[in-house]
Amino acid sequence: MCGIVGIVSTEPANQQVYDSLLLLQHRGQDSTGIATADGSMFHMHKSRGMVTEAFRTRDMRALLGTMGLGHVRYTTKGDAANEQESQPFYVNAPYGIILVHNGNLTNTRELSQDLFSIDRRHMNTTSDTEMLVNVLATELEGQISGLELSPDEVFAAVSQVHERVEGSYATIAMIAGHGLLGFRDPFGIRPLVLGRRTGLSGDRDEWVLSSESLVLEAGGYEIVRDVAPGEAVFITMDGQLYSKQCARSPRLVPCSFEYVYLARPDSIMNGISVYEARLRLGDRLADTVAAHVPGGDIDVVMPIPDSSRPAAMNVAQKLGIEYREGFYKNRYVGRTFIMPGQAQRKRSVRQKLNAMSSEFKGRNVLIIDDSIVRGTTSKEIVDMARAAGANKVTFASAAPPVRYPHVYGINMPSRRELVAAGRTIPEIAQLLGADNLIYQEVEDMKSAILEGQSAVNDLEMSCFTGEYVTGTVTDEYLAWVEATQLS
Repeated sequence: MCGIVGIVSTEPANQQVYDSLLLLQHRGQDSTGIATADGSMFHMHKSRGMVTEAFRTRDMRALLGTMGLGHVRYTTKGDAANEQESQPFYVNAPYGIILVHNGNLTNTRELSQDLFSIDRRHMNTTSDTEMLVNVLATELEGQISGLELSPDEVFAAVSQVHERVEGSYATIAMIAGHGLLGFRDPFGIRPLVLGRRTGLSGDRDEWVLSSESLVLEAGGYEIVRDVAPGEAVFITMDGQLYSKQCARSPRLVPCSFEYVYLARPDSIMNGISVYEARLRLGDRLADTVAAHVPGGDIDVVMPIPDSSRPAAMNVAQKLGIEYREGFYKNRYVGRTFIMPGQAQRKRSVRQKLNAMSSEFKGRNVLIIDDSIVRGTTSKEIVDMARAAGANKVTFASAAPPVRYPHVYGINMPSRRELVAAGRTIPEIAQLLGADNLIYQEVEDMKSAILEGQSAVNDLEMSCFTGEYVTGTVTDEYLAWVEATQLS
């Protein structure tokens, strides 16, 4: 999971990209980067850390031009500690290309070999984004018929990229002197939305591509549409938009975890309101809680702030039980799910959350979280509730048990890290120290997210079901990924 944005404007792009990345900070806190284009000249700055830490005034002043892109990173491929792994990535031929990417390529072993032995391109990092920009550059070079670059040549190159790479990828690239390119994998696993507004001069359009719609709304853009799975859009430097479907058999199967946890609730993805989806997750979860927990065992419903709050509100309302805020959140600590190590996650839970004893003492509490992945955070929360005086603790997840690795851009590469892998629900409850443990049913999650619309008929749910939508993820590949992570 990362956050990406690209802008073609009539005004300097640097501050616009910076402001957009602030809104996407929840999607990645390992590192960040901005690149701009001033005519055919690129300018770039990237650094480890959060957006407000990475860019100083002198850095911003050096980012010249009216076209730009940016990235916030949460590490799923490559080395989190290596600043060279930060995005954007640059190649100088043809023309010069700078690229950012949200997702995860699943055929990096094959790509690495082909890029070296066939394309004669050298990789300087282990990042799959560096591979992606080099694949795009190779295919674009093969399409060029002259000094000028036509949208059809760009789209032909993207078609070849779809043939060569596997996995999930929402991608934005700048081509020096020509324009901004955005494209999405043939399953639309990772999000990418297109927006438009009229420039200050009033004589041409300005454009934005972003991971989430909240960036468009905050910038005064009209939401045009989501980029379709397999589609590419190319925006020239003077604001002309071209688009084409570049995949053979595209099918929209967005990641369910975006709606459960990753996206901000004020975003709309693929025509589905994240906030409304989370409310419906609460409705479905309430039915499951009622079926498994005696009514007298719950005095109060409490969310783990912030992403589980909509679900918890609807659980409380539907069950007719008091809703209270028992945990206070320190907003200056990053999201614990995307902390790089178990020990760091465990320390950060206590820094991030504090249980207010006045809300817990002598009560039977139902704690709602958006999901349970490794169990580290959940166990700490149960311990905190008991220490604050809770009588009984029922823990409920608005998502089903995460039993399988996620290989499409979320950091769940190893089964041994997943608390639900190979365990029954009572065994998990014992491990967490909860009196009762309730999970959302898979079909309830799916129906809650998809309700009320017809554009999306299916969801990418591999971490819950073990079914990988791209059809190319094998047991051998999963074993290789796990071995690589542990080495």
